[in-house]
Amino acid sequence: MNRLVVVSNRVPLPSAGARAGGLAVALDGLMEKRGGLWFGWSGTIAGGPTAALGKVESAHGVDYATIDLTQEEHDRYYNNFSNGVLWPLLHTMPELMKFDRRDARVYREVNVRMAASLQPLLRPTDAIWIHDYHLMPLAACLRARGVKCPIGFFLHIPFAAPDVLAAAPEVAALVRDLLAADLLGFQTDNDLANFAAAAVQLAGAQRLPSNALIFDGRRVKLGVFPVEIEAQAFARTAARMAYSAPGERLRRSLDGQKLILGIDRLDPTKGLMQRLGGLRVLLERHEEWRREVVMLQIAAESRKDVASYQALRAALDAEAGAINADLGEADWQPLRIVSRNTDRSTVAGFMRLARVGLVTPLRDGMNLVAKEYVAAQNPEDPGVLILSRFAGAARQLPDALLVNPHDPDAMADALDTALRMDLAERQQRWERLWQAIEDRTPALWGRSFLAVLMRTALPLPKPKVTTAVAAEGVGMVAPVPAGPPRLTLVEREAEVPAARRVN
Repeated sequence: MNRLVVVSNRVPLPSAGARAGGLAVALDGLMEKRGGLWFGWSGTIAGGPTAALGKVESAHGVDYATIDLTQEEHDRYYNNFSNGVLWPLLHTMPELMKFDRRDARVYREVNVRMAASLQPLLRPTDAIWIHDYHLMPLAACLRARGVKCPIGFFLHIPFAAPDVLAAAPEVAALVRDLLAADLLGFQTDNDLANFAAAAVQLAGAQRLPSNALIFDGRRVKLGVFPVEIEAQAFARTAARMAYSAPGERLRRSLDGQKLILGIDRLDPTKGLMQRLGGLRVLLERHEEWRREVVMLQIAAESRKDVASYQALRAALDAEAGAINADLGEADWQPLRIVSRNTDRSTVAGFMRLARVGLVTPLRDGMNLVAKEYVAAQNPEDPGVLILSRFAGAARQLPDALLVNPHDPDAMADALDTALRMDLAERQQRWERLWQAIEDRTPALWGRSFLAVLMRTALPLPKPKVTTAVAAEGVGMVAPVPAGPPRLTLVEREAEVPAARRVN
């Protein structure tokens, strides 16, 4: 059985006490079963340039290998290019990016160095799974070093349309780099379609039926693999934590008022300013909700070194203060905002207490908070999910109240509808939402991607032969023409299982 090699920007080293995130939950079981290697950045800033491996650890059948970054690499590869260019660009917000060729150069140099450090650790039978926008050139860097293992790449965020991508000079090269993988996975059909169009327009790839491309004589498979949560486990956590000390304190502070809850990282793509605009319109237009509702927005700070995030923090603080000053009263404030990290289990309890879950990103690859809110609800008295139609989760959760986050009036209308919705409709909507997520798990997501990767990377069948009789009557063996060798699998496309779609 092939060993699974996972490559991500950060590695959850056991010695650091790193808590398992969604990616670890999805892949740990697979890696333990097959034998696994997890490779990436250690999280450490080195004192000087180094190409050597950092920490190497083992736990539960999984090896962890890392490299350190220099301060310049962290600033240019991680802050400036990955999060200052690619993140806003791929979220269709190019106006927020700040492109610098030096950042692009260091971004590529870090990927080259990662490939150089990873290659000696690889075995010929490994299956390599690269994750996310930090590592878009890595498959091509590995191929350049002669690595022939099956390589898959999964993008956890959206992929923008080709005309948006053209705003960044380096993107055409990155699209070509991605095509060095055997399988490229995306969160939604729209992301897949955008990448396929970009591959054709920017890289000169040829589009084939059934989500495949031909590039440089190779066949590249595309698939949709929506990321999932452990819905059953999260539901149990929420039910328990609603009566924990933090949950009880929140309940008492509400004093019978209905809770509107937002849970996000502090990020320009999450639509936080637009969300506050919707709350303002609701309270200005429907004065009956004053003193009847409270909104709690948890917006944990992230990427503090990126200018656009600093500007957002300042703007959000100013608007939150203005809403409370303009609409609040001496004994009631409509908005509470928290910028510290809050324990995930505590948040689960808060979700169960909330009458409305407000999840309104301007653009999102999936948004697991929407699924967690659904899982957290009490089936007997569920809350209502308001969800941006531009979140990937909207494809799976159409029974939420879908809104355009750029329209504060529409958001206010959705809030009013959710707050007034009767129990029967809330239960019906929740039941359909729950059915969309209850049987999905991160482990199934990981297995489905890996299964398609291994099928995609199967060696091509040997040409069929037949016996031909020459004019002299001598039996000869001649190959039956099979067309271009990389295209023969297209004929068997129906036999190759498509990515398990749940949208």
